[in-house]
Formats: sequence, structure tokens, C-alpha cells
Amino acid sequence: MTRRVMNLGHIVTQNARRLTERPGFIWGERSWSWAEIEAQVSALAAGLAARGIGKGDRVLVHSKNCETMFFSMFATFRLGAIWVPTNFRLLPDEVAYLSSASGARAFLCHGDFPEHAAAVAAASPAPDFTWRIGEGGFGEAEVGVVIAKHLGASVANVAVERDDPCWYFFTSGTTGRSKAAVLTHGQMGFVVTNHLCDLMPGTTDADASLVVAPLSHGAGVHQLAQSAKGAATILLPSERFDIDEAYRLIARYRVTNMFTVPTILKMLAEHPAADQHDHSSLRYIIYAGAPMYREDQKRALAKLGKVLVQYFGLGEVTGNITVLPPALHDPEDGPNARIGTCGFERTGMQVQIQGDDGQELPFGQQGEICVIGPAVFAGYYDNPDANAKAFRDGWFRTGDLGHIDAQGFLYITGRASDMYISGGSNIYPREIEEKILTHEAIVECAVLGLPDPVWGEIGVAVCVPRQGVKLSEAEIAEFLSAKIARYKMPKRFFFWEALPKSGYGKVPKRLVKDELEARGQLDWLRSAAS
Repeated sequence: MTRRVMNLGHIVTQNARRLTERPGFIWGERSWSWAEIEAQVSALAAGLAARGIGKGDRVLVHSKNCETMFFSMFATFRLGAIWVPTNFRLLPDEVAYLSSASGARAFLCHGDFPEHAAAVAAASPAPDFTWRIGEGGFGEAEVGVVIAKHLGASVANVAVERDDPCWYFFTSGTTGRSKAAVLTHGQMGFVVTNHLCDLMPGTTDADASLVVAPLSHGAGVHQLAQSAKGAATILLPSERFDIDEAYRLIARYRVTNMFTVPTILKMLAEHPAADQHDHSSLRYIIYAGAPMYREDQKRALAKLGKVLVQYFGLGEVTGNITVLPPALHDPEDGPNARIGTCGFERTGMQVQIQGDDGQELPFGQQGEICVIGPAVFAGYYDNPDANAKAFRDGWFRTGDLGHIDAQGFLYITGRASDMYISGGSNIYPREIEEKILTHEAIVECAVLGLPDPVWGEIGVAVCVPRQGVKLSEAEIAEFLSAKIARYKMPKRFFFWEALPKSGYGKVPKRLVKDELEARGQLDWLRSAAS
């Protein structure tokens, strides 16, 4: 039996009919109405179709945030093809791998990345053609020219079923090669509805959303939900994150919501521009991608008000596992504050803490966070081994560790891969990081385990002090000694100006370890081992 669902490209069609002249996309001084967006999307879809792209074909897109990036998503959906966006900060060989792994037939590449275009063209198999986005000297054609050639074309949204793929959402690859999570039209229809229900209730076409992250991943999902209500999407003028400019745009367009990650939210809250521009229009600042440390959370609430919305959800579950709404973000610690939680189950989703045997664990007991529900992806593309590891008895295994309290609130204690064992005891870095960040002079930190011949593994902490502040290892160790058990105390403390971050704004422990190695700060460990 066929299970027909709405093609996600119909979102633009709906808006063009009902909100014809309302702005749907704003970048710099240029604004596109929903009618113009519909015309651009149809023209791009017609151009792709003329080059043989149809249902099930993969369209790889490597681009900075721009109008073409936004339009390409809907044009691909319209054809029943599969959108394969990449993070524009990836290296050429990484994008070439994504091209091969996805079996891309078309490649849309921003003009700033000729090396990426060359690497993808040399991949095996290579896409049938490459189109350039913007100025540059490569590619069979420029996307803007293709759109202009086909303006006026009317391309219908191809019939799709619930399980038809629409998006290959590549994981960030912090533990190895990125994998393509297969997102489907039916799944994404649920996710859009759920985002509007649980994250930003009351959103309408009168709202406006500021984009401060790459549209290739979580921000793209967020903007899809915004588009479903006809709300305007507003881009920063360049890929550089200019906080002062972000606040100017919030004031100018009365921005009501934005999606970000904890590191950027922290920067927004601590920047002087927060006191220089009107941001009273903000109703929802949605953050995800990593847990937010409590001290940072309190500072953001004090500066921006009770507008924070946290969600937990991997790309494989399309950001759709838990939610902590504004009303439950307590600005002060107290008996009723749920400190450390990432919220409760999203509507239509079920979360369970499981042991190694797959059995549900009692409230308060730590285990692996597992989830079922309509937001869970269809599996990894062409990767049966990864699928076998990711699913157990129908439950998706997140790889994150945590526990649930008696009221159903989830607490993440870390990645299973981050845990280290010292002297036979399991140690979870997040707990230690939380304690270190209560020191008023420290703004960022990362704790990780390293091999040790005596203890098996030992912990080291990399801390970022506030500008102009000098700290010593002994000072931090003394501060921490009253807050954690002795066996959890890091063996060494290092002080850097900043922590390395991935293109997704996260702080992967492997990058911290690589930087420790590059700085020669692991030499003492080798000396001790010898």
C-alpha cells in the first residue's frame, strides 16, 4: 500500500499562494517575496531536470549561506531528489568523500571553493556535472544563469511517499568518517510540525528568524520549520559571525527567534552589543548541538531574559528527542531548579535509558539514551554495519549517556566515547567540566582522558581564562578539590586562549588532544611512562 505524503517542496507553493508578496528570505539589502522564491525554486528545479536530475538522484551542495543554498533545498525536494548539503568549512578531500559516499549526480559548489570542485570532479564516481554558485572560473554553468534561463517554468512537486528520502544529513564525524543519515519526506513532515509545537509555539508569518549557523545542518532544519509557517529567514551579510551586526538585524527586523549552539549563545550574551541594541522582540533562542554549562546558562538568562529553549537530538533524530522550554529555564539555582537537565520527551517521541543488555534501567540510573518515534531517521545510507550498531530492538542508540528522573526529565552525563577509566573507576568529563566552570575566571574548559601506565587513564583539563586573567594549576586544583572526589581530579591543568572547535561550533575531544600534542604538552606524560 502506498503511503503518500506532502512533498516538502509544497511549503513554498503554499506560501506563494497565500503570502505572495510577503518577504520569505532577506540577505543584506536584498529581499525575496514568497512569489519570487517560488519562481526561483521552480526555475532551478527545471534546470536540474533538464540535466537529467529526477526522483531519487542526489544533489550535493557545498556552499556558504546564501539565497541559492536556501532555494536549492526546495528545488531538490520538488523533483523528489535528495538534498546532500555539506558544511562549507570542510576540506576538499572531505567533500570529495561525501560526494562518493552519497553517489551524487549533481554538484552545486560556491565560487569560493575551486579546490573543492576539483576534488569532487576527481572523485570516483564523479557527479555528472558541476554548477557554480556565484563568481568563479569553474563549472559547467553558473546557477544564477541557469535560474534566469528557466524563469517562468512551472514545475510540479513530484509525488512522494512517507519513506522516500529527501535529505542525506551527514553526521559531524567526530569519531570517524561522516555517515549519511537518511531523512525522509514523512519523517521531516513530522519534525517540522514537532519543532513548531514544542520549540516555538505560536510562530506565524509575522515572525522573523535570524540564521547564525550553516544551513547545511540544524539551522537548515530550523529554517524549514520557519518556512512552513511563512516566517522570513534573515541571513548575516557574510559567513563571519559578527555579533554587533546580528543584534542590529534583530532590532531592524524585529527578529523573534533564532537557532544556535551553546558557544554562540554564550558569545551573544557576553558581548557589549547586547546592551546597545533592542532585542526585546526575541521570544525563542533555541540552542542545541551540545549541552550548555549551567554558569553560561545563567548569564544568558540574566542578559537576554527567559527566551531560551534547549533541545537534545542528534542529526539522526533530526534534533527531536527532548525539549526544555523557556518556563523551565530557571535563572537562579534553587530547590525547584532542574539544573543540568536537557528537558522532557518531545511530543510523539519516547526516550529510554538502557543497559548494555538493552533492558530499561530504573529512574536515576545511568545508561545509554535510546529513542523511538516518527522523528528517527530511516538509517544510514549504504552502511549496514553502522545500522546494525545504531539500532537494537527498534530503538535508536544515541551513544550518549544519561539518566531520567521520576518526572521524566533527561540528564546527559556525557558521550560514551568521552568516558575514561582511571584506577578502575568510570569518570565522566562533563561532571568535572561543570565544576571547573563555576570558577568565575574560567570561560571554557575541556576534560579528557589520556593513557597512563599506572592508572590506565588519567584526566587532563584545558581551561580558557577570562581575558587578562592569569591562573595557576595549583589554584584550580585547590578550587576543585572541594567540589569533586579525589579520584576524579585531573592530573594536569593547561591554560589556552581558546579551545579548538569544529565547523559545527562543538569542541571535539580529539581536536583538543591533537592540539595538546601539537603544543608539546603531552611530553610529560611520555616521560612518566618511560
